[in-house]
Amino acid sequence: MKFLKSVSKYMKPYKKQYAIGVLWLIAIDTVVLFVPQILRSFANDFQNGTLIKANLIKYALLTIAAGLFTSIGRYFWRTNIFGSSRKVEYDLRKTLFRHWLNMDSEFYNHNKVGELMSYATNDINAIRGFTGDGVMMSVDSSFMLILTIIMMIRTSGLKITAITLLPIPFCAAVIIAAGRIFYRIFLARQEAYSYLNDITTESFSGISVIKAFVEEDHARARFEDANRNYYNKDKNVVKHTTFLFPFMVLLAGVSYMLVIYIGARYVVNGTMSLGDFIAHYTYVGIIMWPARSLGIIINIIQQGSAGMERIESMLANKPRIKDADNPISLPKDTATVEFKNVSFSYPNDDRLALKNISFKLENGKSLALVGKTGSSKSTIAKLIFRQYLPSSGEILIDGVPIEKINLHDLTEKSGYVPQDNFLFSETLDENIAFSFDEYIDEEHIHDAAKMSGVYKDIIDFKDGFQTVIGERGVTLSGGQKQRVSIARALIKRPKLLVLDDSLSAVDTDTEKNILDQLRSIDPTMIIVAHRISTIKDADEILFLKDGEISERGTHEELVALGGEYNEMYEHQLLESELENYDGKSE
Repeated sequence: MKFLKSVSKYMKPYKKQYAIGVLWLIAIDTVVLFVPQILRSFANDFQNGTLIKANLIKYALLTIAAGLFTSIGRYFWRTNIFGSSRKVEYDLRKTLFRHWLNMDSEFYNHNKVGELMSYATNDINAIRGFTGDGVMMSVDSSFMLILTIIMMIRTSGLKITAITLLPIPFCAAVIIAAGRIFYRIFLARQEAYSYLNDITTESFSGISVIKAFVEEDHARARFEDANRNYYNKDKNVVKHTTFLFPFMVLLAGVSYMLVIYIGARYVVNGTMSLGDFIAHYTYVGIIMWPARSLGIIINIIQQGSAGMERIESMLANKPRIKDADNPISLPKDTATVEFKNVSFSYPNDDRLALKNISFKLENGKSLALVGKTGSSKSTIAKLIFRQYLPSSGEILIDGVPIEKINLHDLTEKSGYVPQDNFLFSETLDENIAFSFDEYIDEEHIHDAAKMSGVYKDIIDFKDGFQTVIGERGVTLSGGQKQRVSIARALIKRPKLLVLDDSLSAVDTDTEKNILDQLRSIDPTMIIVAHRISTIKDADEILFLKDGEISERGTHEELVALGGEYNEMYEHQLLESELENYDGKSE
């Protein structure tokens, strides 16, 4: 079975623990199967009038010993089997998370957070159910079924055993037929749960937008639809699976009826002793457990199989962007960037976002990218950090083609502040020192905060740098989030610094102070901006229009050119003068 082959590779590291757990389980089952023999001997002694006090004590002690051994053994098999299943769950979740960390931006453009979370929770929990309860019940029921039948035959003969077990084949046939249906309905339920998880996560992430636009009713309706869909799928699972248990109880009742009817007649006519009848009746009770558990095992296997199929399909996704087999290391003390006739289109989009972009940024120089919204300024930044690969042309970092470089080297010597200033729900100093695994001295954190212009804001907080910010930095203003993100990049003292519209939420005075601080560490710098004041001192400015470089030069050269850059500059100057005028008139 494909499912067993897939899940066995995760169970293999713990085969020793599983083996110990199985041995304890078999030992307990063996003891349980001899308890009816104790009852048989007791009943026969009583029937024959040979029951003496010594034998009575012996039977009582044997029964107590069996109970004690069963209790102790249950601890050991549970520790080994269920403990191993938890380790399998841990390994699977770790493997899945590491796989996601290696995936590129395109993957996350097509997979939602809530859906990914359902893989790491519901699907892996279903697999854990098989590696724990499934393994235990499969071993337990198989061993008990076989050994109990043997003991029944030895105790009361083949004929009455065969008659008693007549319902078992019908039970097996129904379970096998039901298994095919269960797989489909379990898979449908997993997918419905995934969609519900996605709707819930998206709603909470965008709760401020929902409330701002008074869209609570719409959000409630979307959640209700997803919740109703999952409810219906789950109800379908319950409807089908709950049929099995009463069916097994019915078959067990038939078996009990047969053993009482036939066994009682045998005892009356002397064909069977009272002890044999009691033992056989007890064995019927024991064998009903593995018979009933077949339905539960089928459920567990089908749930695990559906979960494993989804996990395997997820792990089958491979990143399009990864290190070459023999990556070339980059120098640590320089940073140059060169684009040679680079064109690029986003996946599943035939339109070129960039067209024949060429420039060379020397070490320690600054390059500014400016243009109207949608001119693909940020796309250039994403290509530099290999979030995407160019459709044509060549990108060189320190003279090395980007597809041949060691990505770790590039990220280690670079600082990137994207438009989305994502902050973690941790303390401010932890957010600033995020890129370091080891302990960072407070002085370095404070220096980075000072360079980014956020130091004074932080020390005004009650807990200072130990202030825990809300999810995604919700407790900070837009300008504060931008400056904390800049501090997170600057603490690395990067040789290459890319600011993607990272100063849009701060005032011009703060902006000037930050830019002056940046020049003091002399990085090779790329600044993406809409505000001319942010980039006018750059060594070279590229004005982008529809993914192409329409104008290039220094600020003075572009103003003198009198083109679109100059038009944008004059428009912003007019806006600034109007703001100053309004401020004075007030």
